[in-house]
Amino acid sequence: QVQVIESGGGLVQAGGSLTLSCHASGGTFITYAMGWFRQAPGKEREFVGSIGRNTRATLYSDSVEGRFTLIRDNAENRVYLQMNSLKPTDTAVYYCAAGRLSRSMGAYDYWGQGTQVTVSE
Repeated sequence: QVQVIESGGGLVQAGGSLTLSCHASGGTFITYAMGWFRQAPGKEREFVGSIGRNTRATLYSDSVEGRFTLIRDNAENRVYLQMNSLKPTDTAVYYCAAGRLSRSMGAYDYWGQGTQVTVSE
């Protein structure tokens, strides 16, 4: 059973930066694509970005393209989501997941509990 744990959330001012970390254990990390999703209050969970097993393939949502960057460290079983130029609309619980490279939640088999990101005006 793969366990996924996110960390690094917090409160940041608009225009600031924050880096989330995701660690996966209990499986063969290199066999999974790692995705990030987020869910704002009262809204459905939405795709943020995903990085493939070999780190060369990445997908981003239009809303974060150019501001967020995924970095994968296969030696440490970690994926980082670097978030720059944060906006209040980025406020959400951010979830990390392991599965297949996709924008769809259904492609991911293992999910973390989420970490809160709050961006103030």
